[in-house]
Amino acid sequence: MLKKRIIPCLDIKDGRTVKGVNFLGIRDAGDPVALAKRYVAEGADELVFLDITATVENRQTLVDLVSNIAREITIPFTVGGGINTLNDVGRLITAGADKVSLNSAALRHPELISEIAGTFGSQCVVVAIDTKFTDGAWRVFSHGGRTPTALQAVAWAKEAAALGAGEILLTSMNHDGTKNGFALDITTAVCRAVNIPVIASGGAGTRQHFRELFATTPASAGLAASIFHFGEIAIPGLKKYLFNQNIPVRCS
Repeated sequence: MLKKRIIPCLDIKDGRTVKGVNFLGIRDAGDPVALAKRYVAEGADELVFLDITATVENRQTLVDLVSNIAREITIPFTVGGGINTLNDVGRLITAGADKVSLNSAALRHPELISEIAGTFGSQCVVVAIDTKFTDGAWRVFSHGGRTPTALQAVAWAKEAAALGAGEILLTSMNHDGTKNGFALDITTAVCRAVNIPVIASGGAGTRQHFRELFATTPASAGLAASIFHFGEIAIPGLKKYLFNQNIPVRCS
């Protein structure tokens, strides 16, 4: 059985790690390079780096910071924010990223998913879906959760997978930062709709939330931010707990 992955997320604004609630109320969470090194030492399976204002500010991802982090870590590293072209992807891969995460650009130009997959391989392409339950449906939002689209999450996940995405990063905006548990219903629906791994994001607050995620949905990974950044849950203890709950995880 494939091991379930625990993935800390570094949301970056102005070169610092930040975290909010429901995509709002941003506060500082520390130096991203120092956090990245800490997570490697603690046994994180992968890292995700999201430059959360790159798209809104119409600029490229902070390549120098990506390079600085990549030099300090030895685990897979996904980078997102402000990626619009194959050249953007090439710069990030050269800087040390293993995968890139597309959100708004993929919504504007779905063919970019296929272009990146054809050039760098599907394993390099993560399509991030920010979704919010509103008006009776799980709607997809772009531009860091600021702009609603006409798409529904399951349909967009299926299209992204068909275009060549190697993984889906699914974030429930309703649950983001609340620490009340993952969005199990939409996570299950997306997992069942695609044949690629799904990373669940938004709502982790306790070790039990991770057990519930892996025991009741087919999600391949659980992603979280503030509970790791601020020391509320330690990754080694979380993995030991999950292992003792018969959840397959990599333990050091």
